[in-house]
Amino acid sequence: MPQRETPGNGAMEVGQVYERTTEPIQSTGGFCNLGYFSRKRCIAKVLEVVFSFLAFVLEEVVAICNVCHALYFFEFVSCSAFFLTLLLLIILGTSLRQKVDRIDWKKVDIFYTAVIALFFVIASIVFAAKNGGSDLEKAAVAFGFLASFAFVVDAVLYLIEEKWSTSRKETGPPETTRSSENVKGETDPLNDPATVPV
Repeated sequence: MPQRETPGNGAMEVGQVYERTTEPIQSTGGFCNLGYFSRKRCIAKVLEVVFSFLAFVLEEVVAICNVCHALYFFEFVSCSAFFLTLLLLIILGTSLRQKVDRIDWKKVDIFYTAVIALFFVIASIVFAAKNGGSDLEKAAVAFGFLASFAFVVDAVLYLIEEKWSTSRKETGPPETTRSSENVKGETDPLNDPATVPV
């Protein structure tokens, strides 16, 4: 005969009738979860943040501008790229990504990376063509092109990895299909009267 648990002792007795049927939720490994990125893409993301930050800082130190709208456009793009890429890196590289699971982060990642790459290339070309020729401006342009290159590499790596993972799924084992003779309709009885156990 199964033993009863006495109130207050909190221990499970041997031979108890009902045992725990659910398992506790496993931890996701803490706050930092870089499993979203491959090693190459993680390096590219960090380089994007560093290069765009350096381009922004060097552009901010420029005291006099000949064609200021080129400088302001470069400032806007480099500052936006730095802060938004850092934010995206934090979200995708931590457990925050699972907390906001209604967003398709893969689409956000590739769309953002491609758009920023395009804007950074344009801003760097415009600023390279229309600057005062100071060493700070040349250095800012150089880091702008390096950041542009990092964004382009990141986008290309993303596309290569997605194509590789898609081709792996297509070469997997074929799915089995049910034949229609084994599947009963919704209105058919589940048990034939002749096979009902007595």
